[in-house]
Amino acid sequence: MNAEELGALMEPGRCSIARTLEFVGDRWTLLILREASFYGVTRFEQLRARLGVSKAVLTDRLDGLVEHGILERAPYQAPGERMRHEYRLTAAGSELFPVLVALGEWGDRHRNEGKPPITLSHRGCGAAVTGGLTCASGHRVDHSEVEAEPGPGLKRRARRRRDSATRSPAAA
Repeated sequence: MNAEELGALMEPGRCSIARTLEFVGDRWTLLILREASFYGVTRFEQLRARLGVSKAVLTDRLDGLVEHGILERAPYQAPGERMRHEYRLTAAGSELFPVLVALGEWGDRHRNEGKPPITLSHRGCGAAVTGGLTCASGHRVDHSEVEAEPGPGLKRRARRRRDSATRSPAAA
C-alpha cells in the first residue's frame, strides 16, 4: 500500500499529528513549552514577562496544557507572599522536547541563516545535542527512507469505507 492510499484510509480525527496539534499547535503554547523545557521557566509572571503574552492568553494556554497532562500545577510560596502555582513539565510534556529541538533546528537552518541563537550540549560529555530520526535498530534515517504503513489505530471502518468506495457500481 502506498502512502497516498494509506492517507485515504485515515478517518478524520484519527491522525495523531492532527490530534496533538489541537492542543500544542498554537504559537503561545509552543513558546510556553520552550520556556519550560529549555530554560526552566515555570512561574506565571516569569512566563508572562519573557513571552510578552497577555494574562488571559497565558492563563488559557496553561490551563489547556494542564488539562492535557503536558504540565502540572505545583503550589509554591515565596517568603512574605501569597500561595501561587508554578507549572512543571510532566513526563508527557518532557516527551515533546525532541519536537521543540526539531523546530529549533529547522528555524536555525531556514530562518536564522544557519546561525543558531542557542546550542544544546549533553551535560554528561559536552557533545552537541541534535534531533533526528532513528529506526529501532539505531540507524539514522532520512525522511525519504521512511515508509508509512497501517498501524493498530487505523480503524476497520475506514478500511471498509475505502474498499466500498473503490468498487465499481456494477460490482456492487
